[in-house]
Amino acid sequence: MKKTRYTEEQIAFALKQAETGTRVGEVCRKMGISEATFYNWKKKFAGLGVTELRRLRQLEDENQRLKKLVAELSLDKEMLQEV
Repeated sequence: MKKTRYTEEQIAFALKQAETGTRVGEVCRKMGISEATFYNWKKKFAGLGVTELRRLRQLEDENQRLKKLVAELSLDKEMLQEV
């Protein structure tokens, strides 16, 4: 099953709906997500606005990219040391 990436606005909207009294099950059904996904979002993004959510995602993406780069450079270094 393909993993869907929801926008920051969609996540913030879902969390806001639940905060204002809409049942979690109903929010999940409308969004097409599981309750586990909703509660993961709530744990990770609770209290963040759309701007903060977007910045957090950018930082996570950059962190992932940098980790991959470090791993590649470490391999390059090892190979050069063997020569």
